[in-house]
Amino acid sequence: MLLAAKSCNGITDKSIRTAVVLELLHTASLVHDDVVDNSLLRRGQPSVNAQIGNKAAVLTGDWLLARAIEETAALRNTKILNIVSGIGQSLAQGELLQLHADGNIWIDEKRYFDIITHKTAALFAACTGAGAYSSGGTDRQVRALEEFGKQLGIAFQLKDDILDYSEQDIGKPTLADIADGKATLPLIISLQRAPKAESDKIKALADTFVTQGKTMTEQERDAALQTIYAFVIRYDGIGYAMKKMEQHKQQAIQSLDVFHNAPAKSALIQLLQYCIVREY
Repeated sequence: MLLAAKSCNGITDKSIRTAVVLELLHTASLVHDDVVDNSLLRRGQPSVNAQIGNKAAVLTGDWLLARAIEETAALRNTKILNIVSGIGQSLAQGELLQLHADGNIWIDEKRYFDIITHKTAALFAACTGAGAYSSGGTDRQVRALEEFGKQLGIAFQLKDDILDYSEQDIGKPTLADIADGKATLPLIISLQRAPKAESDKIKALADTFVTQGKTMTEQERDAALQTIYAFVIRYDGIGYAMKKMEQHKQQAIQSLDVFHNAPAKSALIQLLQYCIVREY
């Protein structure tokens, strides 16, 4: 958000305050998401709900949200208020789209992109758009930076989903998304490419893993994960996701054409590049 502000007329006090607002909102959404998903880890660390329980975690998220609203009101800027309220609605809508398939993880590619557009991409777009507004950017600059944020967010989420299939330090993929009952693009496209009989077999295995994974032995869990992983590799689901990620990276770069070459623009492109080459 601060780089977006710097790309226009520079970072202002309003830029910094708006960055605080969006980080409060972002953190609140993560705390609530971990409760909804019953996730015990957040980026390798114990989640809030794992440490203090679901009830206290929900209240913590509510408090963070209330502080975000209070800070937004103090800005006295209608455009930024609209961005903040819009991202709150979009994050909730994305989570509802995801929950709508609860009990049936098999979504298609369109639904997958709908979900990540309403969640990750909308958050990134709100940050870059608010950054432009906070420094008095023109309408053209705001639209360009919002588009950059959207494409950056999609590329970022695709990378996250690709990393779920990478072999970790323990020498095997985690496939944490499957364990959480979520089918992401590498698996979705592999199921489309494979013969129906084979796809149905993998779906049945994944469904069993989701519903009975906790009662499986470690050997049974490992065998199931390796079977799903081998299936995705065989039908190049990861390669397809990587091509999509590259497409969104190029769209993000093109959206910055309205800006002259400058350190802030260069830094945004470097940030984009980092997001797709990171290993965690």
